[in-house]
Amino acid sequence: MKSSTCLTLLLSALLAGGNLFAQQDKVSLVNPIIGTNGMGHTFPGACVPFGLVQLSPDTDTIPHNVDGKYQPRSYEYCAGYQHKDSSIVGFSHTHFSGTGHSDLGDILIMPTTGSLKLNPGTATHPDGGYRSRFSHDTEISRPGYYEVMLADYGVKAQLTTTKRVGVHKYTFPQDSKNQRIILDMIHGIYNYDGKVLWTNIRVENDTLVTGYRITNGWARTNYTYFAMSFSKPVIHYGCDEKAKVDYRGGYGKFNMKENFPDIGGRKIVAYFDFDPASSGELEVKVALSGVSTDGALKNLRAEASGYNFDQLASRASDIWNKELSIIEAKGSDDQMAMLYTSLYHTMINPCVYTDVDGQYRGLDGNIHTADGFTNYTVFSVWDTYRALHPLFNIINRQVNTDIARSMLKHCEQSVHKALPVWSHMANENWCMIGYHSVSVLADAVAKGLPLDKEEVLKAMVSSSTIPYYDGTKELMEKGYVPLDRSGSAASLTLEYSYDDWTIYNTALLAGNREVADRYKKRAMNYANVFDTSIGYARPRYSDGRWKENFNLLSTHGEGFIEGNGLNYSFYVPQDVNNMIRLMGGDKSFITKLDSLFTMHLPDEFFAETEDVTKEGLLGGYVHGNEPSHHIPFLYMWTTQPWKTQYWQREIMNKMYRNNIDGLCGNDDCGQMSAWYILSAMGFYPVCPGTDQYVLGAPYLPYMKVSLENGKIFEVRADKVSDKNRYVKSVKLNGKPYTKAYITQQDIMNGGELTFEMTSAPNKKRVFAEADKPYSLSSN
Repeated sequence: MKSSTCLTLLLSALLAGGNLFAQQDKVSLVNPIIGTNGMGHTFPGACVPFGLVQLSPDTDTIPHNVDGKYQPRSYEYCAGYQHKDSSIVGFSHTHFSGTGHSDLGDILIMPTTGSLKLNPGTATHPDGGYRSRFSHDTEISRPGYYEVMLADYGVKAQLTTTKRVGVHKYTFPQDSKNQRIILDMIHGIYNYDGKVLWTNIRVENDTLVTGYRITNGWARTNYTYFAMSFSKPVIHYGCDEKAKVDYRGGYGKFNMKENFPDIGGRKIVAYFDFDPASSGELEVKVALSGVSTDGALKNLRAEASGYNFDQLASRASDIWNKELSIIEAKGSDDQMAMLYTSLYHTMINPCVYTDVDGQYRGLDGNIHTADGFTNYTVFSVWDTYRALHPLFNIINRQVNTDIARSMLKHCEQSVHKALPVWSHMANENWCMIGYHSVSVLADAVAKGLPLDKEEVLKAMVSSSTIPYYDGTKELMEKGYVPLDRSGSAASLTLEYSYDDWTIYNTALLAGNREVADRYKKRAMNYANVFDTSIGYARPRYSDGRWKENFNLLSTHGEGFIEGNGLNYSFYVPQDVNNMIRLMGGDKSFITKLDSLFTMHLPDEFFAETEDVTKEGLLGGYVHGNEPSHHIPFLYMWTTQPWKTQYWQREIMNKMYRNNIDGLCGNDDCGQMSAWYILSAMGFYPVCPGTDQYVLGAPYLPYMKVSLENGKIFEVRADKVSDKNRYVKSVKLNGKPYTKAYITQQDIMNGGELTFEMTSAPNKKRVFAEADKPYSLSSN
């Protein structure tokens, strides 16, 4: 693949039939900006795997609301960057990857020359502020590195990072009469008037500035501390307070606007001037901490002191090369770019939220010390429990162990004694439904991570019995969430049933029969919202009545969240056999699945939905949002399992493309990308919490996974192609393999999984009941 723009990375041609990694650098094959436009919400800047700092350009400042009224265009800027934009506001240090709601954008820096401007300007009038026009022709984006030319100033900007430090290098024009850095403490993603509660800046000396800001957004109270060092001395500095200040106390005697080292306020924009005669280059290192400025200083000294920009950029590249080397593969240039981009995306969030000395801010607002683990944050578990964490249990087991322990500490520090629902930066933001951290923990336990089963089970039970949380009281009383209690009633009941199954299974593994029996009953609650007269799930009221005038296709007002009844009806991953029975049996179930993939869904059913667009649809199947991700693999429980192989490849071809808008929906902290990686290997975790991955068909002819235990797991499908998409037979380590799934232990033992591919379905390859994947009703 080649492109005239630097954003689409240049790829070298592969030698026919050769091993990719013997020929070229993995990083050169990664296109980290896939999905930056539209629904992808991916930032194009620099980070290292699981780093706290994601240093990236922000291209506009659309507020989340104005006077409390939601501004729909803010949704475009969940990651701060839109490829269609022509100006850059500046470079901020914290971002989410591919989320459908947002926050952060902390500590924005912008290099400038010329007259002093302390407001960002607008996209339509960039000259009114400090922002700068730019061209995509000058952008370079690769793992751990970003570069762009700021056209209005003639400044070349280069960015790289460590885990906790953002590193900037600015090269000013030789004829520049001044060099300036703007530090905007107001800027933020999903910003609005009043989001910034307080900011403080201390000029410690002529090369070191420390400070913090407290924001009130999606994270109710977010403390971001920083320590910023310059490679040459500041010769003049100042600030402007954009907020009306009625009372300054004794500080009123000082002129804070110029050369005053103790700057505080709610809406502060500061600037720092440097001598252009000394050097045309300026390096700026910005370390972050959730604990204190002292913590930020420790992070700065431990990770970046004594190293220049080029050394740190080289180190970031080496780190990515090592992490991306976990998987080796063969395929076309576009396939390789998509695979390694997906792998890259899985290593952005969650991210570390621990200083180098082990300290971190907890959910209770207190400072804790992580003992024997690294504390993580950014848990979008409604999305990531499905594939990201099961993938980690194969390729990043230590990271996932630390994530699980972070979740347990979150529960311990929670006044509700609840595991994370959607949490970031020591805050629970309560976004989406369910208590899916129980799934993350159950999958970790089932797949052998070193966790205390009793501690895990205690946290699970606590999280699932909070009577004031989203219909759980009614769930425990009636066996379903009534529509008159919640507009998401049917989807809540379905998702709680799966979550409760994970508690049941963990209780079995922990040897706690009493809890297991109780949660086995709760795991069957999904049946209470299945209307067998129509063969689909349907919400009901407190008095037991079904919702009248029910529309299976609508995503609004029908009792389901971010999905319709048609797709959500297939969400019983823990008990597929009984779901098939409730939907009319094998033949009827297959007909319903076939119809889902081949029907026409009129635009009226998704035109007003932010999270689903036409690009994410295959018939009525919605791949652009998470509740449907397991559906293509459900054929494996039926008499026509080959249809999984057909639709799996259709989805991969249509929904994942090597271009700027290459994802069909929000990546949601790596879930969309994890689906791709696992599917490319030929299997998918339909029911996380079991030790099984349901087999489909590989997408690539060869994949090799280097496991943390030192063993190698390989997947071969020599003749696989769009034509040869069907599986004739499977072997594991040279022996015929007759199961419809592969286990975690099979993978961790190492070895070779071989698929013989063919152009026609092998209709004789139908699985005996004992060889089908897990289902509660038959196990």
